[in-house]
Amino acid sequence: MDFDLVLRDVRLPDARPDHPTTDIGVTGGRIAAIAPKLGGSAREEVQGHGRLVCSGFVDTHIHLDKACILGRCEHTTKRSPHLAMERVSAVKHTMTVEDVIERASATIEKCIGHGATRMRTHAEVDPKIGMRGVEGVKALIDKYKWAIDLEICVMPQEGLTNNPGTDELMIEALKNGATVVGAAPSYDSDSSAQIRRIFEMAREFDIDIDMHVDSGPTAEHLDTLLVCDLAEKYKWGGRVAVGHVGKLATMPFKDLDRVARRMADTGVAATVLTATDLYLGGRHTDHNVPRNVVDLNYLTERGVTCSIGSNNILNPFTPFGDGQLLRQVNMHAIVTQRGNDDEVKTLWDMATSSAAKLMRKDDYGIAVGGPADLVVLDAPDAITALRTVAPVLAAFKRGRRTVTREPVHLHKP
Repeated sequence: MDFDLVLRDVRLPDARPDHPTTDIGVTGGRIAAIAPKLGGSAREEVQGHGRLVCSGFVDTHIHLDKACILGRCEHTTKRSPHLAMERVSAVKHTMTVEDVIERASATIEKCIGHGATRMRTHAEVDPKIGMRGVEGVKALIDKYKWAIDLEICVMPQEGLTNNPGTDELMIEALKNGATVVGAAPSYDSDSSAQIRRIFEMAREFDIDIDMHVDSGPTAEHLDTLLVCDLAEKYKWGGRVAVGHVGKLATMPFKDLDRVARRMADTGVAATVLTATDLYLGGRHTDHNVPRNVVDLNYLTERGVTCSIGSNNILNPFTPFGDGQLLRQVNMHAIVTQRGNDDEVKTLWDMATSSAAKLMRKDDYGIAVGGPADLVVLDAPDAITALRTVAPVLAAFKRGRRTVTREPVHLHKP
């Protein structure tokens, strides 16, 4: 059999270390064969030398529209409050469509270089930014379809019910390219009303929901529970995700268990944005600063679908980042003190299979007939790759090479 591409002598994510390596043959952008020592010819062959090959990483939560604006935002010498939203809001007048395209392009290229092949980006609308952020990010869908599948979640970062004109812009965005609807109820004067309105939009357009909820130092009020109630009421289970949810990290296990099981029963998924949640959280105290990061392994053990995302990169919400999703997952493992092999593998899934499930991508995974969205990492298996934040050496989208990175060569004397 002839192939367009063959990856030789590679290991799959679920393969045991003592298992023999295999080959992956690709034809017409899809996986045509998986077997040791495939015969036939190929237009391109890649020697894996026993390295790991996985399906491309899935970044479920990033903000391309406001990435890389740190240099134009006011810097503060005060640790608390962080005023990240206000500092971004103050420079929205400087954001043109062309500006968004330029900054977002630079960011998405870093993500592609680190193995991302699918992504959900949030893009905010309000009377200050109008549709410029959405339009700029929308231009990237076609621009980068050779390397990554991109979908837009429109959101009202600065409030919805208390910000006249934003509702109309949300609807406009949903009619013009956004395919997911988001929320940020903590910045609204009526958080419950915003959540209910977002569910109305989702039902009107028959789309999924991805909200920013429950960042804070105590769990006295949880918007997540209202989200669960509405997901159950409208039968939207499996189509709703909540992001951040740092308040869950403040709860005793007996209380967290109740919330986790409620999320699992109603089909509400969770995404943690490790770098942002760590950077912004715990600012109410100057000692014994809490981590503000919920243990996603704990939620997964109770049936919640979980993912880890990049969120903000080089802006006041997170003045760090290079688009390497594996680094975010590694950081999460360290912060939540999850180090056993089975725990690490569960976290690996939060950037791969579980993340794809959250985004309802049923065609994800390495299987004959599936899309050849493949990444080669400089590691023998998934657990080692996550423990060491292994670099991506090659990536392919629908069987076409999109990334090449040479392994490190040490020039010994």
